[in-house]
This record gives sequence, C-alpha cells and structure tokens, in this order.
Amino acid sequence: MEDDLAARIAAHPQYLKLKHRRDRFGWTLALLMLIVYYGFVLLVAFDKDFLARRIGDGVMTLGMPIGFGVIVFTIAITAYYVRRANAEFDVLSETVIKAMQPGASKGAQKGVKK
Repeated sequence: MEDDLAARIAAHPQYLKLKHRRDRFGWTLALLMLIVYYGFVLLVAFDKDFLARRIGDGVMTLGMPIGFGVIVFTIAITAYYVRRANAEFDVLSETVIKAMQPGASKGAQKGVKK
C-alpha cells in the first residue's frame, strides 16, 4: 500500500509542479551561493593585494567587509528560501496531502478540480 501511495503522490500534477519549482529554485540559489563563495576564494587566491587594501586610515582592509558580505549573502538567500517555501511550497504540499487523504475524491487525487 505504501508503494501505491508513493506512486500516486509522484504522479500527482501538483506534486510534479512543486518538485519542479522547488528543484529549480534550490539549484538557482545554490549556483548563486557557489558564485559568491568561490568568487571570494578566488580573490583570496589570486588578488590578495586587492583584499589587503586599507579602508581609510584604520586597520580594516577590503577583505573584511567583502568576507562579511559573503556571510550576509548566505543569511539573506536562506531567509529568502524559507520565505518562499512557507508561502509557495507549503501550499503546494498541502494541496497534495489533501488530495491523497482517504476521503478525497478520485478527481482531486488526479489533480482535477471539481
């Protein structure tokens, strides 16, 4: 019975929509994070002089705010993912869960609106 339920969920149009949107969004954010992180690592590896430039008369260099920016960017895209997941992905998940309930009509289980 579990295999049948899993197969029905996997074939449900709302689940396929959820999976496609969530996967695409997740990979987009992962790619952005990789670009930002490895961009910083490449700066450290190949342009130390740029990162070592002092800001003003103090001891702070450009590397500090850029490194801090990487951390802030990570927190920002995580918050963005959570916000979108709560607003969009949870709604689609609930739709699939309700359609798979034992009392749901066959039309709802197939993703057809009454």
